[in-house]
Amino acid sequence: MPAVTVTLRPYQQEAIDAVLAARRQGVRRMIVCLPTGAGKTVIFSELARLARKKVLVLAHREELLEQARSKLETAMDGQQIVSIERGAQRASADAKVLVCSIRSLHEGRLARLLKGRDVGLIIYDECHHAAAEDNLRVLRQLGAFEEDWKGTLLGFTATTARGDGQGLHKVFDRIVYSRHLHEMIQDGFLAPLRGFRISTSADLSKLAAGGQDFREEELAEAVDIEERNALVARSIQELARDRRTIAFCVTVNHARNLCHALNLLGVPAGIVHGEMPSEVRSRALADFREGRTQVLTNVAVLTEGFDDPGTSCIAMARPTRSEGLYAQCVGRGTRLYPGKTDCLILDFVDLSALSLCTLPSLFGVPRNLDLMGGDVCEARKSWQDILLDHPGFELEAGALTLPEIQDRAAAFNPLTLEVHDEVRAISGNAWFSLGRHGLGLFFEKGRGTASEAVVLRSAGRGKIWEVLMDGKPMARFSQIEEAVAAVDYELEKCGPVTAGSALPSAAWRRGPGNGQALLKARQLALWERVVRR
Repeated sequence: MPAVTVTLRPYQQEAIDAVLAARRQGVRRMIVCLPTGAGKTVIFSELARLARKKVLVLAHREELLEQARSKLETAMDGQQIVSIERGAQRASADAKVLVCSIRSLHEGRLARLLKGRDVGLIIYDECHHAAAEDNLRVLRQLGAFEEDWKGTLLGFTATTARGDGQGLHKVFDRIVYSRHLHEMIQDGFLAPLRGFRISTSADLSKLAAGGQDFREEELAEAVDIEERNALVARSIQELARDRRTIAFCVTVNHARNLCHALNLLGVPAGIVHGEMPSEVRSRALADFREGRTQVLTNVAVLTEGFDDPGTSCIAMARPTRSEGLYAQCVGRGTRLYPGKTDCLILDFVDLSALSLCTLPSLFGVPRNLDLMGGDVCEARKSWQDILLDHPGFELEAGALTLPEIQDRAAAFNPLTLEVHDEVRAISGNAWFSLGRHGLGLFFEKGRGTASEAVVLRSAGRGKIWEVLMDGKPMARFSQIEEAVAAVDYELEKCGPVTAGSALPSAAWRRGPGNGQALLKARQLALWERVVRR
């Protein structure tokens, strides 16, 4: 049988080089972070091929085990044995690469597996799960945290964010390579993403605000209602049309109810969830892949390990505050496929004062932007242009389209921002606003010598308001009113001429040479200097 040669994409080779370089520098526990569909398995298969010692691959889902073995066997070109360890299945004693279900590796089984094997490379797929205590137990038993450990722990993930808020810093030392989703799309390695924002009447305002995301029971009670499910189903029917669609739901009942709502409209829909027997789930997945069902509703099953590049629509019927979870869901539709031009993301946005993840927010664009079916990468570029051309421009809350945002930005004038009422109450000087950044004041030291005082907000707590006189830091205060009063006091100490020059009625502000125009130019120059600092 002829050998199968895998051609690495440029970024895949860059990732491999980054891993090897980091190991030479002494980094033992590292992460490669790439979006879903970037071919992480191809990368770690090549690294496994290059490894001199035994390789252990850790995965969480059954689907990932089979996918990993297939790619690894291709990379090994039949020259090395790749074997799976799970359930009743035992890995071959001669295997160079062992692909294991981490959940099955209890202490005794792992000890038996390691006996007589010199494991030099541990590959942890979907490593954002690594901080969970039982997974840490496996890594400790492997020796990954021992000072004299000679091996390498290499994690792969599409997101380093965890739903429980725990960081991966206690497991890994460094992210050695990463690429953002928009880079992969722009380079043509992933499908373009377009989006619609569909508002619903479901009220999330009373849900608990603590934690990284909503509590599933509370969330399901708020969104698994007949009217909302009917709206989601109609939206999929009208906007997705003949697209093969994955709908993410909150609970099994939610998935069942949405599936029923779709079927009532004549949309062939199926369901998968973790409580289904494996053969029933396999049949549902096969029906979806082969086109017998158009929509597949699911609960957490398809966020990882599901590889169906023909999927071209993601319906987020499950609102979330977790960017990591949202990115994983969207990633199910990003893979390239013959005849597939893009992937459509349907964001069902409920009433909430909390920040819900949306397709725009995933790309650094205001989360309330309604793309109206537009390309999110193009929206990202337009938003960056707006911020570059209009420093300090900020959006108020509320859904807006890109043309509306562009119109507002074109009309934006920082010099019309109002000075705080508290400042006007204590000072008669000609302070002008720098928006959320602070305040500015022009005056003259002596005759014709232009000077400026600036009160700027700094990061942190406590004395966050800093006073600068002609660019020189002078003092810090807890309240902006204290800072203003301090500047006014210093001007009074300089004498009546200097103090008078700070008043709105000062003659120099109305002086010859178009004084008001020059003043506005100075204010605008200061504004741009401050917001770019």
